[in-house]
This record gives sequence, C-alpha cells and structure tokens, in this order.
Amino acid sequence: MNDKLIIVSTRLPVSVSRVDGKLRFDSSAGGLATAIHSLKKSKDSVWVGWPGIASDDLTRSEKQQITTELQKRGCYPVFLTSDQVDAFYSGYSNSTLWPLFHYFPREATFVDDYWRAYQEVNALFTKTVLKFATRDSKIWVHDYQLMLVPRMIRTAQKDALIGFFLHTPFPSFEIFRLIPEREMLLEGLLGADMIGFHTYDYVHYFLTSIVKVLGHENSLGTIRIGDRLVHTDAFPIGIDYKKFENESKNRKVHAILKSFNVLRVKTKIILSVDRADYTKGIPARLDAFEQFLERYPQYVKKAVLLIIAVPSRGDVDAYRDLRATIEQKVSRINGRFATIDWSPITYRYQPVPFEELSALYRLADVMLVTPLRDGMNLVAKEYVASRSNHDGALVLSDMAGAAIELTDALLVNPNNTTQVADAIHDGLSMTRSEQHKRMKKMQARVAEYTIEKWAQDFITELKATKTRKNKTIKSLTEDQENELIQKYDNAEKRLILLDYDGTLKEFSSSPRSRRSEPTNKLRKMLKVLTQDKRNKVVIISGRKKNTLSSYFKDHNLGLIAEHGGWMFDLGRWISHSKNTPDWKNSIRPILKTFVARTPGSEFEEKDFSFVWHYRLVQPNLAYVRKEALKTKLKSALHSDEIGIFEGQKIIEVKPKRMNKGAAANKLARETKWDFILAIGDDYTDEDMFLALPHNAYTINVGMQDTNARFQLSNVDEVLRLLHAL
Repeated sequence: MNDKLIIVSTRLPVSVSRVDGKLRFDSSAGGLATAIHSLKKSKDSVWVGWPGIASDDLTRSEKQQITTELQKRGCYPVFLTSDQVDAFYSGYSNSTLWPLFHYFPREATFVDDYWRAYQEVNALFTKTVLKFATRDSKIWVHDYQLMLVPRMIRTAQKDALIGFFLHTPFPSFEIFRLIPEREMLLEGLLGADMIGFHTYDYVHYFLTSIVKVLGHENSLGTIRIGDRLVHTDAFPIGIDYKKFENESKNRKVHAILKSFNVLRVKTKIILSVDRADYTKGIPARLDAFEQFLERYPQYVKKAVLLIIAVPSRGDVDAYRDLRATIEQKVSRINGRFATIDWSPITYRYQPVPFEELSALYRLADVMLVTPLRDGMNLVAKEYVASRSNHDGALVLSDMAGAAIELTDALLVNPNNTTQVADAIHDGLSMTRSEQHKRMKKMQARVAEYTIEKWAQDFITELKATKTRKNKTIKSLTEDQENELIQKYDNAEKRLILLDYDGTLKEFSSSPRSRRSEPTNKLRKMLKVLTQDKRNKVVIISGRKKNTLSSYFKDHNLGLIAEHGGWMFDLGRWISHSKNTPDWKNSIRPILKTFVARTPGSEFEEKDFSFVWHYRLVQPNLAYVRKEALKTKLKSALHSDEIGIFEGQKIIEVKPKRMNKGAAANKLARETKWDFILAIGDDYTDEDMFLALPHNAYTINVGMQDTNARFQLSNVDEVLRLLHAL
C-alpha cells in the first residue's frame, strides 16, 4: 500500500529568501515541523505549502531551483504572487478571520477582493495536493488560511482520507455568524473526515455553528453528510517537552544565566514573552503590573517585569498602533516608579534566540501569560517544561486553551487587571512546597501529551475513519424493516434482546434521576410483546439488578443486569460472575477523589463494577479528568482480568469476561430460535452483536462504528420499530 502522508499548511517548514542576490533556504524548528517529522516514515510523504517568497520576484529557473531543493527536503512549493499574499494572507486570513476567531470584531475588515483571493489561493493549494494524492494517501490540512481545501479535494477525489486541524480558537456562533462567507467556510471544512480543535469548547462552538448555519445535527460530535461521516474531536497540541527539559543542561544556557545574575540580587523576575499581537493583551498586562506596584509597594525595587515582544506584521496599522501603545505604557510606568538604580520594566521588541529564551524561562520567578484570547498558547507549556527544579509560578489567562490542561496555574481573567496584579503577588509569595506541588502536576501533563503524541493521536483517529470509506451508514431501510417484520410474523420462537439506556430510554443527567424510569407507554409496549407466547423478551443492561427490578416488576420480562453479572430467572436473581470484589478496595478511593475534584460527576458502585459518570461535567474539564482517571486506574489495577471501559459519558471498571456477549450467547444457545433481534447503542452492546448468529437482526442506535448489521438514528426510531412488531 502506498501509505502517503500529505501535509498542507500555508507555510512550509523551510523558508526561502533572497540574500545578496542569492536564494537562501532556512529550516524551521517549529513545533509542527517536529510533530510531522515524527510521522514521516515514508520517503514518499510530502509537505505542501508556500515557501515564503513571492513568485513575481523569481525567474523561471529560480522557481525550478526552489522546487528541486525543497523536494530534497520532502516539501513541494505553492508559488504565490505578492498580490495574492497581500489579499489572501494579510487580507482575508489575517484581517478577517484572525480577528474574528480571536473575538476582535472591531479589527475585522470585509473586502470582496480578499475573499476572491482566499478562494483562488485555496484552489491553488488543492491543485498542488492533487498532484501527489493517491487513493491510499492521508491528507492533513492545517489552519484557518486553508478552510476551503478539504471540500475542494473531496470534490476532485471522493474517496480521499482528509483531516483538518484548526490552530486558533473557533469562535462562538454569535461571532462566527458575522462572517459573510460563513456557509462556504463551514462547507469547506466538512469536506474532511476528521476535524480537530484544541479544546472541547471549540468543538462545541463549531458544532453549534454547523447546526445553526447549515442545519446539520451531530451525534456525539459526528456529523452525517449524505453517505459520509465527519468526525470532530479535541486534540490539545503539546510541545517538544524533552527539548525544553534538556536545555537546562546546555552550557550556553548556563552562561546566559550567569550573565543575568546581576538581576537576581534581591530581585524577583516576572517574565512576559509574546508576539506583538493585539490578541495577546500586552497593554492590559502592563496595566496589571502597574497596579501590582501600587497595591504591593514592598516589591518596588525588588521585582522586575521583563517583556519580550516579538515583532509581528509591522506593516499593518493595527500592529504599528499596538507597538506605540506598548512603548508609551512602558515609558510612563518606568517614569513613574523608576529610581536611579532600578527600573521596573525591561522591554525588548525583538526575537530571542532559543538558548536565551530557555535561560529566561529558567530565570523567571513568575511567568505572566495573559492573552485576551488564544487557541492554546505554548509559551505557558514551554515555561513549565523548563522548570527543572519544579519551582516558579505560572499566571495564566483562562482565555487561553492551555488553561484547560494547566489547571494548577494561577488562572486569571486577563481583562481583570486587579485580579492579574493579585495573581502576580500570589506567585511571588507562594511557598516553595506549593510551587513544587503545582509545577509537578503541570509538568506531568505537559510531558505526557507532547507535540509528537498530539500528531500521532490525530493521525490514528484519522486512519480509524478509513473503515468507513466506500460504504454508507448501515441504516435500516424501509425494505429491510418490512423483511424484518415479515420474518418476525412467520417465526414461532423469537428472542428479543434490548438494551435500556440510550436504546429504550434517552439518557438522563444522572443514573439516579427519575427521568430514567420507563414511561407507561414503554411498559405497555413491552407488556404486549411479552404476552405473545412465541416471544422471549430480555432487557440486557448495565444497570443494577435492584434498579431493573423496580423498573420492570410485574412484567414477564427476562432481566440481565450489570452486563451479564446477574440474570433474573425463575423468579430470582442468579449471579454469573466468578470474580471476587477484592480489587474494588484499591479503586474505590480513586473514584471518590475524582468525584470530589470534578463538579457534576457521580460515582456509582455496583456488585461487580464501578462507574464514573461525567454527563454533567463541563466538557473541557471532563476531557482532562477522564484522561487523568484512566491513567490513574491503569496504574492501580494489578489484575489482567479487570478492564477499564469508556462508554456514553462514563468510565466503567469491571471484569473483562463479564459482558453482554457471554450473556447473549448463552440465551441464543438455550433453544433453536427462528428469529433473533438485538438492539443496543453502547460499546457494551458490540459484544452482544458479535456473539449472536449472523442471521440475527442486530441493530445499533446511533451512527458510530458498529458490528451490528443495521443502524437506527435514535430512541424514537427504536420505539417505532418495536411498536410495528
């Protein structure tokens, strides 16, 4: 198989420039380049992008020289004229989308020529990609500049496997709806098989815009577009952790640190490192530092704010105005507080070499990262990775995607300058033990989910969609339903296996909610089915046996609880699990701790299992806690017989052999059935589908991957089918 990987981004990891009349090629050491390098195992893989030099400045032979040299480095150029760069990149991408995606509508401009250039350049990128794309290629498109490319590729190559990742925030619907071309941008993205974002908030905002603008509903983040499924998920980008961790051993870094020692004499260092962009909130940060000096005068002459502002888009009026504002504030604050031997702010408007940046991260007592809006913000993670002594304090904006992961930082609203000022003080006065406690937790997260892990996770999820290629969703058609009903009518011995939650009843907010109870209509329907002596109807659920008994007392139903742990037979419950519950003693405290730390979550103990419910947990927190819980449980379990399973807003810990498949298989073999129907919606039901004979009517509720023969969209369709029977 020609398993080619095609990366598509606005800029290549190699930048071309002209120096003294000659072409110069400089490689990027950026995070994305590191991530992609870890994926490119095939020499046939290619990175498509703009080389950074306008084509109208190049001769034909120079274009060929660039193409040849870039191909040696696994890249292929998309040549753009200076007019295209201005209108597509500086124009639509950075004057329309960038400000809106970062919640600055006043900075956004809407120019028809910009949009036309955006379409034109996206088409050029698509044309270049199609030179390399084969049926087995994986195509990964990056960021807001290329939102039309997935659909353009899909139109030309229907079976392409396409992923898209957005490196900025995706705004709420109220902001996104301001874009005149909103429909076309969303349709462009829906050409992909997998769309990734940094956080679940962004996923939610995207899905909201999809339904409100295009009318497409989603099922657990999956959107059905005709015969295709488009998946969405959160993949919080990481950093090259080892690179920053190991830099502490670099001799150059130590030499730079020694040169800074004069600053450390009875002086606390507060560090700010950012691009000079209006989204970064540097003016508000300066106001907060001024308030800090006012509120805590004991730090006058004992603390210094070091601001590194990396130049960005200096040819744009908004950025020139921003630089002027920053420099005026720095001058005013220094003029107000400076003494002969001390200046409160050191300001540098220039890029910083990596060794010096690493030294500054090591130097800073407090890292001040307070963007007004940021997709992720890797500076915060770089600082955490650089603190080899586990000390220091991170003051982090809760408007940055990184705040979802780095919950042990001092989180602030960047617009609340008093809160930021107080957080600076809290960071400087924090005890060493508290610093260590917080920093170690953050380092564990940053070390675990690196830039390489991020890329591998995305590609793994993208490849998982491959199984859905070249086939439609297995919806139960009208003809198939009529055939099912006909076979049911003709059968003398029928076995009907029905899951409960998500199949016969919509999920409720809590497993203990009264809304989980069956309606009178459902009870009546089940009673009619059981009154037919040709039917054996069994509710096969993960619920407790007592719950099922209370729901279906006085019904002539078979009941299986805890996925097969208990079976109701001949008027009594019989246990079919041989597992002893000794393992539960080490797991129970962990789950209780996570419930205490996670508002909205619940802990449910059953006879043979534990369930952690997080349906009411804020989505971003749910993701972090869920991943952390799985890691904790894996380290605590010392038995290969006990498994950790992820279901519909739950994490379940139970014996591996105790599953619906074993229970269903036992029922299927107890007599010679003329007709078998099994319906379920969860991962637990997949075992049941696999265990039953091939001619059984197995039906999955939802549009996810399934071993069932057929699918129904929702609970209402299940009830309609049962009513028809």
